[in-house]
Amino acid sequence: MVAPGRSADLFNYKRSLGLLFLMAVLLLLFVLLDLVTGTVKIPMKNLWGVFTGTDTGNPAWHTILFEFRIPKTITAILAGSALSVSGLQMQTIFRNPLAGPDVLGVSAGAGLGVALVVFGMGGFFMSESLTYLGSWVQIVAAWIGAGMVLVLVMAVSVRVRDIMTILILGILFGSAASALVSILQFFSPQSQVKAFVIWTMGNLGSLTGVQLRVLAISLGIGFLLTLSLLKVMNALLLGESYSKSMGVNIKVTRILVFLSTSLLSGSVTAFCGPLAFIGIAVPHLARLLFNTASHYILVPASVLLGSLIMLLADILSQLPPSGMLLPINAVTAMLGIPVVVWVIVYNRRFASIN
Repeated sequence: MVAPGRSADLFNYKRSLGLLFLMAVLLLLFVLLDLVTGTVKIPMKNLWGVFTGTDTGNPAWHTILFEFRIPKTITAILAGSALSVSGLQMQTIFRNPLAGPDVLGVSAGAGLGVALVVFGMGGFFMSESLTYLGSWVQIVAAWIGAGMVLVLVMAVSVRVRDIMTILILGILFGSAASALVSILQFFSPQSQVKAFVIWTMGNLGSLTGVQLRVLAISLGIGFLLTLSLLKVMNALLLGESYSKSMGVNIKVTRILVFLSTSLLSGSVTAFCGPLAFIGIAVPHLARLLFNTASHYILVPASVLLGSLIMLLADILSQLPPSGMLLPINAVTAMLGIPVVVWVIVYNRRFASIN
């Protein structure tokens, strides 16, 4: 006979696996929708023929699909999953439901790093002929900027325990980074300023093959760090004292979490722009759907949910009948803001993550 508690755990486990499978199926559907949506419509029934090269009804479809839409879809999946996981880690390490790359100033810090490269090197690293070395310079600058803001926020959080104060200070650090970017813009040529402003709106479809490979490599390292920290992150949910009693080195854990978060959010920000609210909203949706605080469930759930929402945002950005694309940052904000409002107004556990 199975004990009642064990039976409930088994039920929750099967339910979680079922939800993850359903989300994986939805992700495949959203990928197909993203591939056929755009100014040039590719019928769903012709999609497989274009993939295999047997459908020659419109030769332009092959070019559109393989040179533009597939890289953009891959970028959306990578960006959505990376921002969601980085937001989940930040909410756990700060025990703060509103922690996220954009709220705590991490995205602004990464943006400052990118701005220093763009404005300080004559816009070379924003050009279409971006070299492999140039891609790494841009992304490393974003990592350093994001990491510096994270270190500042954590240094403050050691002395200040009030979560709202930490949030306000994070916003201030982000505003300081944005102010430095504004100063750089003021003294830079108009062409570079225009390119940087377009970058701040967010873009999933402008990555070159070199950039996409660099993004995939850096995010892969970040995800590996995250997977190595799952057990430790679960222990942190019970408090630092309990974690220390289990032999967890809090300082090393924080450094590894900061490194992982800088890799994930900094890399996405470097090439796709500061995509707002995905990192805050998705972890809460994962907790709501799966009714668990275990990172063994929340991390894959956040990866799938983040990918789904970013693909949905990309699809919605292409719907205007004029053929113009909406800024992806505006769409992600409209999708994420209702979730953040719900967390503030209706969530009774607002004061902590557990």
